[in-house]
Amino acid sequence: MSDVHALVGAYAVDAVDDIERAAFERHLADCQACRLELASLHEAAALMATVEDVEPPARMREQVLAGIGSIRPLPPEVAADRDPVAAPRRRFRPATLVAAAAAVIALGAGGIIWQQLSDDDTSQAPTLSAAERVQAAADAEEYTQTLDGIEVTVVRSRSLNQAVLVTEEMPSPPEGKVYELWLAHKGQGMVPAGLMGGGRQEVRLEGDPATALGAGITIEPAGGSEKPTSEPMMSFTFEKA
Repeated sequence: MSDVHALVGAYAVDAVDDIERAAFERHLADCQACRLELASLHEAAALMATVEDVEPPARMREQVLAGIGSIRPLPPEVAADRDPVAAPRRRFRPATLVAAAAAVIALGAGGIIWQQLSDDDTSQAPTLSAAERVQAAADAEEYTQTLDGIEVTVVRSRSLNQAVLVTEEMPSPPEGKVYELWLAHKGQGMVPAGLMGGGRQEVRLEGDPATALGAGITIEPAGGSEKPTSEPMMSFTFEKA
């Protein structure tokens, strides 16, 4: 084994053969960096007992599998002017270790455990943003529109009765104006669903997305309007409405 350091992750989850195990255990006796790394992985595995199962987006499994053949762990990096035993450099942070261990273990069971931990307080329960919760739902539906090179995506989950709008580079609305979000309902027309500005946006739509026929964005006077005063600059038609 030319890079025995790289076995630390596989050894931690018992994913090595007998030859690799014996070689790594011999190496472990003399390598403090790997002992510290292994201790961190064991700590991360213990944290997984508090992981909450969340259904991931369907595309996540394909992305993980596609990256397996091209991504490999690196050995510990040690500054040239320091004692490699006295000052090992850690390669992963605890949240990253949890995610890596979860992916290895869960893939063997045919699923993925998804967890977010705070870098500052790993004792907190996993938290997902509104967009991540909707995107992780088993029935998540994505609808994307592009206008002048600006891509806007609406993600809806009927089971959660939630929808979010996500965009990275929304231009600022004209002075004295605001972007208003709408949900289209049979017999009601366009119903107000929130306001937003420019830039990066991740907005949960108000109202009843589960029964909506679609969504739209208009430019309205500051404070918003009860009914659209202009044609939608973007509109999204929901399937299975």
